[in-house]
Amino acid sequence: MKPLLILLGVFGCTLVYTKVVQPVIDLPLAGRIALSIMLLFTASGHFFFTGGMAKMIPDYVPSRKSLIIISGVAEVLAAIALFFPAWAAITGWLLIFFFVVSLPANIYASLHRINYQTGKADGPGLSYLWFRVPFQILLILWTYFAAISPF
Repeated sequence: MKPLLILLGVFGCTLVYTKVVQPVIDLPLAGRIALSIMLLFTASGHFFFTGGMAKMIPDYVPSRKSLIIISGVAEVLAAIALFFPAWAAITGWLLIFFFVVSLPANIYASLHRINYQTGKADGPGLSYLWFRVPFQILLILWTYFAAISPF
């Protein structure tokens, strides 16, 4: 829920700011700024809650903690790369891939009630998917229109 609030809040503030500074609202720029800030926020969880997030990945996957750190670093790099025109589209496609491949971890965590902060089995469970799946779809669409589409 926090990433959604950050995404929408930063997007709204950026729209207001760009309207005040320039006569035309730049929707893709506002979308990239919001996505970037949200990615930096979610990446921080990869570093602060590495152990808990690693438990979101099934035991048979090797190097789970390393995967969490690597994906956190990837989110930080993507947050930066979105602002380089030569890299924005490829970063967008890589983010869409990331959002698709990270969904099974969220499903696994929901099925096993994993609390990503503590790693304990006291998370929200399946009800979390009612939010998470639509949010992943929103992130995919958001990324496409902010970073890839010639909008």
